[in-house]
Amino acid sequence: MKALIYTDVEVLTYMDRPMPEPQDGEALVRITSSGICGSDMHAYLGHDARRPAPLTLGHEAAGVIVGGPEDGRRVTINPLVACQTCNFCRTSRENLCPNRQIISMMPREGAFADYVAMPLRNLVTVPDHVTLSQAALAEPIACGWHAVRLGRAVLGGELSGMRCAVIGGGAIGVGAALSLYAQGARDITVIEPNAVRRERLADVAGFDTCAPRGDGMPADGSVNMVIDGVGYAATRETCSALARAGGVIAHIGLGEATGGLDVRRMTLQEITFIGTYTYTAADFEATAAAIFDGSLGALDWVEERPLSEGHRAFKDIRAGTVAAPKIILTPDHTTAGP
Repeated sequence: MKALIYTDVEVLTYMDRPMPEPQDGEALVRITSSGICGSDMHAYLGHDARRPAPLTLGHEAAGVIVGGPEDGRRVTINPLVACQTCNFCRTSRENLCPNRQIISMMPREGAFADYVAMPLRNLVTVPDHVTLSQAALAEPIACGWHAVRLGRAVLGGELSGMRCAVIGGGAIGVGAALSLYAQGARDITVIEPNAVRRERLADVAGFDTCAPRGDGMPADGSVNMVIDGVGYAATRETCSALARAGGVIAHIGLGEATGGLDVRRMTLQEITFIGTYTYTAADFEATAAAIFDGSLGALDWVEERPLSEGHRAFKDIRAGTVAAPKIILTPDHTTAGP
């Protein structure tokens, strides 16, 4: 099969790779759509020690089961493989499983490839009226869905009438904003510094956009829930300023490890900080259901490119010239395989 391989810092090579071999309880999935994530970009830049070259990246994917009794079943992939036996798994917090694996990190190769092998329990059926490119958005949006659910619980469960802000207009931030809307919020602002991307997001229903400290920026101390989809010191500093007394900061982004939080203000104002990692299986399934029933909108803000041109896509994202919050790579299945 063909795959897009991270072979060196800022180098991706489209090349032949062995077909994956499904183990007991797994299915072979022919990938049709695979999104480029910020964590893929970190690896590409050589900033993720967990993803050393050579490696197949990609974990936001959908496709079709090939072979076996479920041949032809259209699925979206939950890439987080948990042990199912630890205390976290038994209490439905699979994202904290100490033995968790995720495709795009060894020992599981990623989905920038023609095929991937996945446990059947990680595959959610996609109805015919939903495109597989839309279904591939379940993974990045589920990160925001999980963050909103945790933040909403701190705020008492009701978001109507509350002011919410999201930092970052990439797929994580947009997914978080759409999740806020789907879970009841109506006053939502997405803060994005890239003017090209802001313009692209202007017609996405359910939230407003602004530049940092630009027109439309919420006032300091006015936001009930602020979600950081970026995770840099500067964005955490903004979170600390925006959150109101008794508010919540839900932190998703993994941009850099330290700096930015005003711990004194957070202490004096009893601002809750929640680190939120990926999603539970229930969050993933709830996000997929929201995609399927239209609760998350048209999801027409992606750009599709061939997997064979994936290196150029990464370079364009790096250069800041991509308006779409998400690029979806689509394999060319004229190559040999099942």
